[in-house]
Amino acid sequence: MTGPLTEKSTRIAAAHRLLRRSRRFQAGEFLAEGAQAVSEALGVERERGGLVRELYVTSGAAAGARVTGLVREAFAVGVTVTEITERAAAALSDTKAPQGLVARCALLDTDPAAALARSPRLVAVLVEPSDPGNAGTVIRLADAAGADAVLLAGDAVDVFNPKVVRATTGSLFHLPIGVVDDPMLLPHMLAAAGLSTVATSGTAELELPRAEAQGLLDLPTAWLFGSEAHGLDEALLASADITVRIPIYGRAESLNLATAAAICLYASATAQHRGRG
Repeated sequence: MTGPLTEKSTRIAAAHRLLRRSRRFQAGEFLAEGAQAVSEALGVERERGGLVRELYVTSGAAAGARVTGLVREAFAVGVTVTEITERAAAALSDTKAPQGLVARCALLDTDPAAALARSPRLVAVLVEPSDPGNAGTVIRLADAAGADAVLLAGDAVDVFNPKVVRATTGSLFHLPIGVVDDPMLLPHMLAAAGLSTVATSGTAELELPRAEAQGLLDLPTAWLFGSEAHGLDEALLASADITVRIPIYGRAESLNLATAAAICLYASATAQHRGRG
């Protein structure tokens, strides 16, 4: 009888290398860790197949009712389920507390044209985001706000970085995510998709509440968010149809990227849903 795979096995060693960006793109695969991410990945596998290549699980994780259900679901859709040791699980994780459940998945399509192909009404655009936790959180926020797509532009963190995947809590599998190498391609690309571009800037004259009151957020909109360190490039700011700032009524110096994105995306989502009603 074959026992669980250890961290020294060839398959685990190969999967471990997927923690590196270069290896992910060579292999065309990435890792999704944890019950929520695995559940969403299996949902995609059930709908159209071709996503989940293998599921790794420890005996300890499999003892839980939710993971037991996920293992059964994996078997039902024809995914190979492999038992691994705790040390092997640690080799497949970049955290101090591995969850003992990891899916090896095919890379998702990141073609920006495909992400914008279906007449989107709300899109979040992250320009040169460097923090994987922030990028993943904004993807999750965009999903929660009902956005149609997320774009990452310029020198951006890898969408399939384990920290990004973990921060999305499964939203990575819910909406299209496109990658744009050159941020200056965005104005034409977004305009061609019928989107009004709204940029955030701490120096903008127009405040977000006034933009809402004037009905400027009722239109199909792409929000441009710059990195916390550098904001948006002046040329990209100048290309936006509208530039707004989020008013700060207290004494805080600024808002972090994820907080600002949440406020802006929900402002658009609320305006658009009110218009439909």
